[in-house]
Amino acid sequence: MVTTYLRRFYTSFATHIIDVPTRLLAFLLSLLLIAVPVAKLPINILLILTIANLMAIFAASWDLLVGRTGQISLGHALFFGIGGYTTALLNVKVGWPVWATISAGVLLAFVAAVGVGYLTLRVKGPYLALVSMALPIILSGIILYFKDVTGGERGIGGLSYLFPQVTYSDKSLAEYYFTLILLLASAIILYKVANSHTGIVLVSILDDEVASKACGINVTNYKVMALAISGIFAGLAGSIFAHILRAISLQMLAVDLSFMAVIMTIFGGLGTIYGGIAGAFIIQLLDKYVLIDVIAVRTEWRLLIYIAIIIILIMKWPRGVARFVTDQINDLSEEREIEERGPHIWKKYKKKKK
Repeated sequence: MVTTYLRRFYTSFATHIIDVPTRLLAFLLSLLLIAVPVAKLPINILLILTIANLMAIFAASWDLLVGRTGQISLGHALFFGIGGYTTALLNVKVGWPVWATISAGVLLAFVAAVGVGYLTLRVKGPYLALVSMALPIILSGIILYFKDVTGGERGIGGLSYLFPQVTYSDKSLAEYYFTLILLLASAIILYKVANSHTGIVLVSILDDEVASKACGINVTNYKVMALAISGIFAGLAGSIFAHILRAISLQMLAVDLSFMAVIMTIFGGLGTIYGGIAGAFIIQLLDKYVLIDVIAVRTEWRLLIYIAIIIILIMKWPRGVARFVTDQINDLSEEREIEERGPHIWKKYKKKKK
């Protein structure tokens, strides 16, 4: 019985993972991330990787919305901030336990996404981008107005730890593994949605909305659905982020956070899901570790160098770094013609043929 199940598992694993080069690469990278703490990394690097896990979920959620339906959102920090502020207010002001506040943050982000979806359906293109960008700014104004409750510019601190029962020395490790598991689960779900029947419908809306309507597709419902799913994962990332840092501020609703989702996704590869994840890790490590600890660039030059590197890489690989890598792997996996295998092999082939 056990042998039969093991044989089936190996066959399925070999068919769906080993025989597909891109999936095998993703599997190996996942194993690498799981094994990272074995290297006894400092706490600050573990924190950077933990934040990168959450930013990867945030970027992947934006990619599902824009890369599949074409709804240009420049205010995706709205759902991230709603998740974070809901969690903080319920935890600090009301005294709810951690997991209840996280669930409430995700739920409220979902409700907000549905409401924003129906609110913004009348506008398209650049007008949709402007409306979406204005929403987190409006929420920031509301937070500043009710500063006695929300903390205003100071924000809210003193949130509970995710794992209060874990000793202080092991908290960083526990938070890293928790966010990594969350990232892997979120990536699988988003990838499945993007490549399911629903994802195909979303792509058809992206390609030709009028033709989709003519085929009987309820475009409104599918657009709201995409925004709702995207809002759930963005709210989840924001809720966990608040408890990791144990504080929130208006930076969770800042315009640059929304643009960071855009940059990470385009840098990795728009419309792929995995592109935003790869872009999040590369950008976080470049900005928070390489330019600070490895190269030790001066503060006033760091932002300029960071932007220059991102622009150069995007110009070199306009379809995204991750997509370029997967394309190369797919090319290698295909059987090449004899002429492409190098002049030495071609000469031996001609001699043998004669």
